[in-house]
Amino acid sequence: MQLNPYLIFNGDCETACKFYEQVLGAKIEAMMPHEGTPMADQVPAEWRSKIIHARLNLNGQLIMASDAPPDRYNKPGGFSINISVTDPKEADRIFNALSEGGTIHMPIAETFWAVRFGMFTDRFGTPWMVNCEKAVQKAA
Repeated sequence: MQLNPYLIFNGDCETACKFYEQVLGAKIEAMMPHEGTPMADQVPAEWRSKIIHARLNLNGQLIMASDAPPDRYNKPGGFSINISVTDPKEADRIFNALSEGGTIHMPIAETFWAVRFGMFTDRFGTPWMVNCEKAVQKAA
């Protein structure tokens, strides 16, 4: 079994996926607009260039995404995508790049469990956490 986040956007899925591809070093494996699919007639004509399905591959881990039709979009809530890295400089780079233009909920800093940890919602409305954990100490 594999669990993959599926992100829903309000018309900016293609822009968001290209941004995530650049910042995270992901590869866009699929980017399918409504046009040319059986669903094309179920969305307004101006919406047919919007994305019905996208797939990004981050070293074997998948993020999938699409644009919700205008009357069906709901702002994301109740979750965050956590990015775990081992290099504090990489944590800072990712946090700074993805949070630009978004809303920072917890600036990236050292915590009791992490060398670097921060939380934000990016400019596309996706909530993220960047986590660079400290070495785990085993109980005696």
